Amino acid sequence: MTADEIKQYLEELNEELRSIEVKGEVCMYGGAVMCIAFNARPATKDVDAVFEPVKQIRKAAGIIAERHGLNKDWLNYAVKMFLVPHGRRVLLDLSHLKVFVPESDYLLAMKVIAARADTMDLEDIQFLIAKLNLQSPVQVIDIIERYYPHKQIKPETKFLLEELFEQSK
Repeated sequence: MTADEIKQYLEELNEELRSIEVKGEVCMYGGAVMCIAFNARPATKDVDAVFEPVKQIRKAAGIIAERHGLNKDWLNYAVKMFLVPHGRRVLLDLSHLKVFVPESDYLLAMKVIAARADTMDLEDIQFLIAKLNLQSPVQVIDIIERYYPHKQIKPETKFLLEELFEQSK
């Protein structure tokens, strides 16, 4: 999904909610945010998000999936178990749907904690480090520790950060 497609599907989600007179909220994470909020990559495979009301938004997302031949989980809730309290900002404020994205520092912390070598995570991490103008692995670790306990930061994560900063020299 491109940023334009994500926006289109969110606008259609708004219309589906309007048709049943329900107002909802979606907070997106991961690749969708990198596409639509930062224009950091051309596409993502799905939209990781938390949303309310869950039942109505899932049903509306299913209608949109059918309409466009999307995977039924194009808007998925799996990210919920990884979330901790964080700041967010409004990306879209539609009549029946408000769409939020996390602040850049939280997204960086999430991406680093979950870093998977076979995904776009490394490119996303590099983008966010540059966006936040961070100069060292220690600065990234400080951000992660604002949200996650130190014990959740694996040694491999520290090595990854050191490697990323070494490569950028």
